[in-house]
Amino acid sequence: MTISKRKDQHIKIAKNKNSQYNSTTGFEEIEFIHCALPELDLEKIELQTNFLGKKISMPMMIGSMTGGTALAKKINQALAKAAEEELVPLALGSYRPLLENENAASSFMVRKLCPSVPLIANIGAVQLKEYNIEKIEQAIKKTEADALAIHLNPLQESIQPEGQTNFEGVYQKIAELADALDVPVIVKETGAGINSEVAKKLANTAIKYVDVSGKGGTSWSKVEYKRGGKITGFEEWGYSTALAIVECSKFIKTIASGGIRNGIDAAKAIALGADMASASWPFLEKPAQKLKFFKEQLKRVMFLVGAKNIDQLKQAPLLIYGKLAHAMRLKNIALAYYAPRTIK
Repeated sequence: MTISKRKDQHIKIAKNKNSQYNSTTGFEEIEFIHCALPELDLEKIELQTNFLGKKISMPMMIGSMTGGTALAKKINQALAKAAEEELVPLALGSYRPLLENENAASSFMVRKLCPSVPLIANIGAVQLKEYNIEKIEQAIKKTEADALAIHLNPLQESIQPEGQTNFEGVYQKIAELADALDVPVIVKETGAGINSEVAKKLANTAIKYVDVSGKGGTSWSKVEYKRGGKITGFEEWGYSTALAIVECSKFIKTIASGGIRNGIDAAKAIALGADMASASWPFLEKPAQKLKFFKEQLKRVMFLVGAKNIDQLKQAPLLIYGKLAHAMRLKNIALAYYAPRTIK
């Protein structure tokens, strides 16, 4: 099967709610402490922040989805228009189709539709063994991207019928590429999460961010099973988004993704330690409308905890319960750090 056909299959399957994890992100076990006297004007709350050298309207981005087909082109153009309208970053899908076939380039050429926002290119970590640095650099320049995301997807590759499972030497390839490129590099998972051990290792390279992409959103093993994937039983495999944020943010700048479905989730992710939140699945339809909804929810969370800007939201006190609290204790993460915090 061609890469283009596979990409279209991914889109169609991923749209279905059955492609989502049954396991949760862990956000449902986190509560903000309500402030009954916020002493703020809701309309004066500042959501703006900077990312990759550009000012954006809120710490929320449209995550990587697709590329390389006519359907992907239509989706990416709609996402680019929404990103520009709401002034949020846009991450594109894997550049592998572009690297293998110049005719696929048009689905990634959206810069004219979103000239003001950070645009992020994308390549699979295991594919770094196939393409030299110069070719990847040319693709980034061709699409006028501001950064490159390298995605880690060992779970998906191990289930995918056409999967590439030789990850030997991938870490070194990531380190070499991050050193060589003129644009910042982000390393992201694809739904199964990044833990502290991997984050510490990646922090020793020149990469600027990790995107945790934890368990709780789209399950790519489920998507691949729908395509006739190998060895069942891994539908719920992964590391929860909330736990991944807590761990990774201690070592490196962190983007939170994996099951973020609204502005309240995004606010919890930032209060846990993330610098940015990201989502993909919610924006497959009516992306500008959904971004507005995220923004209004995020603003109200900040109002209700007494945070006038994003820096203050990062200091908001949190109560953490249940399975997430238990996992944090097992990982020697101090729960008592979060509840007594005060916004200054």
